[in-house]
Amino acid sequence: MHIGFDISQTGSGKAGCGYFSHAMITSMLEIASQNQYSLYPSFGDFYFDHLMPLTNPYPGRNVNYGPRHVSRETARAFWTSNEAERLLGNPDVIHSNNFWCPTQISSSRLIYTFYDMGFLKDPSWTTETNRLGCFDGVFKSAIAADWVVAISEASRAHYLQTFPHFPADRIRVIYPCSRFSNPSATGKRPKMLADTPTGEYWLNVGTIEPRKNQLNLAKAYARYLKLGGKPMPLVFAGGKGWLMEEFQKQLNHLGIAKSVIMTGYVTDDELIWLYRNCYANLYPTLFEGFGLPVLEGMQFGAATVSSHTSSIPEVAGDAAFLLPPKDIEAWAQTMLLLTNNTIERERLSKAAIEQAARFKWADSAQSLLQLYKDAVDSPKRSLAT
Repeated sequence: MHIGFDISQTGSGKAGCGYFSHAMITSMLEIASQNQYSLYPSFGDFYFDHLMPLTNPYPGRNVNYGPRHVSRETARAFWTSNEAERLLGNPDVIHSNNFWCPTQISSSRLIYTFYDMGFLKDPSWTTETNRLGCFDGVFKSAIAADWVVAISEASRAHYLQTFPHFPADRIRVIYPCSRFSNPSATGKRPKMLADTPTGEYWLNVGTIEPRKNQLNLAKAYARYLKLGGKPMPLVFAGGKGWLMEEFQKQLNHLGIAKSVIMTGYVTDDELIWLYRNCYANLYPTLFEGFGLPVLEGMQFGAATVSSHTSSIPEVAGDAAFLLPPKDIEAWAQTMLLLTNNTIERERLSKAAIEQAARFKWADSAQSLLQLYKDAVDSPKRSLAT
């Protein structure tokens, strides 16, 4: 099989979408190296990294790279051309992973990875530019994609609710997994936590942005301290996102700024250490397509408290406390419970490791390869209707 695969977001600055496509192609190369792989360093014009693929090569005897563009403009001209499919060698499948979706693919089976539509759920969670670009791609997928990969049952349901005309038997759930391959890794202590005792801090991982709900977590932490909770610092590990310029002012207003540690960007080794040594991993997200910080924390035994919304119950199973994300009192009381009941924290930690072990990249990659086979064996969607 000739597989055309979008790797445009797998460079050094990759986030959730990039980790998904990186791990998928890595696993497919390991378990099905006999296929021919054409990897696309650029894919459309919504996302563009001029360093790709120099920052992240994928070795293999059957691996070739598609055209590498030096500007967004040249990428746009290529990927919107009616000649693109022919110039790519007419692969059996073309798989989009970065929200952008072509509409002119006439013979290859077009596969589209759907992550989430948080931008549609609440437009205030992102910028207008990002919202319009993401929705444009998802909308075009509903028209042009032959098959859709959803990263959770919740995402699949939301897609079909938004696009009820799309054939339900052509959207399949394939779960992401942890980016970390060694669950025994110990990681590296971040310098900003040099004076923080091991196991004596609350952790939140993710970009500081409205959808991740860190402000309500800060309010719950302030309430926890007011109720006499053990004064462990609250660590926010993640970069500053959009629409959160006032976050530091809010911490000052709550009177907790001196008890909060903002690490900014952390390396993978530092993140492993943070997960492994936190008192608990707190993830009060309002909406997720999957929720990698929950799974990755569980992999390293972090007792977990998260939201009961969207995809999180699928990820956490029965191995976490799941709460309404905006119920500040419930979050504060749960933090108190965990500090007053170490046996319950240890139970959550053990359950977390068992739950995380259920998610394996090799299984997900095998499911994706089966989807490719099913797609090739079935007619183009335009011919099937």
